[in-house]
Amino acid sequence: MRAVKNLLVLYTGGTIGMLETPQGLAPAGGFEARMRAHFDQQADAPALNWRLRELTPLLDSANMQQANWLAMRDAIVEAVERDGHDGVLLLHGTDTLAYSAAALSFLLLGLPVPVLLTGSMLPAGAPDSDAWGNLGGALQLMATGIENGVQLYFHGQLLHGARTSKLRSEAFDAFASLPRQRDGQRVDAVPARLDYRQPRHTVNLAVLPVFPGLQVSHLRALLGSGVQGLLLECYGSGTGPSDDQDLLDALHDAREGGVLIAAISQCPQGAVHFDTYAAGSRLRDTGLVSGGGMTREAALGKMFALLGAGLDVQAAEYWFALDLCGERAQ
Repeated sequence: MRAVKNLLVLYTGGTIGMLETPQGLAPAGGFEARMRAHFDQQADAPALNWRLRELTPLLDSANMQQANWLAMRDAIVEAVERDGHDGVLLLHGTDTLAYSAAALSFLLLGLPVPVLLTGSMLPAGAPDSDAWGNLGGALQLMATGIENGVQLYFHGQLLHGARTSKLRSEAFDAFASLPRQRDGQRVDAVPARLDYRQPRHTVNLAVLPVFPGLQVSHLRALLGSGVQGLLLECYGSGTGPSDDQDLLDALHDAREGGVLIAAISQCPQGAVHFDTYAAGSRLRDTGLVSGGGMTREAALGKMFALLGAGLDVQAAEYWFALDLCGERAQ
């Protein structure tokens, strides 16, 4: 843990910097001037040097895509390796904040500086906004000392980047890291193929919740769209409609065809244990890999980082089953 001396504030848009328009709140530029004006008036403002970079186009995070994750990753690596920044604070909208935190956790494996994400539920300048509290708290953490890795700061909580979900749509304490069983084997060192310097590309991924009435035609239509990875959100400990042989065959055929298929639990505090029920064992035998107790955000971001690095399905399954940054193990 060390104090950050030369911080980059990477502003991607989001509610924190939005201004009112005739169509409603929308991302707005010029946030550095507003931020400096605010903290210049605070006697106890965090003491560290920082500069702000706007990552264009500024986004409502509801519009966040994989290409934006890659642009954030590139900007962070450039800030560290070319410009000498020893920490990055990323300002982001709350709708997909947990998804970006998880994706960056895997895209920035081995990065030798801390990356902290924050945002707000109300715009800076709005009455009773949480924006300056979240921003000031994040700056204070950077100034006093923070561990390397990707983390999220919100409403006074410092949260693991690959364990956090947005649970509330309006409350200030919108984010939490719920207790989920984590028993994955931690890797001793990040492989060079997954290091933060490794270029990535976009990947065709899909998430499919299991539900009563799921038909094999639904699954085959999704697989027919050319997905490279499918995240299956199963019931409880990893069960699903195991008496539907056509559906099981579709999963098996997709895996044999090179699609990475992983399973997580739909339960907010769940974990996959295929062997608990025969229904789970039959799903596993089609070629599913267990996501253990990972969140949807973590599992999706991990699949993206692995397949986006060009790994084949066997290598991706191997690394998916291990703990790379604390997403599967304590």
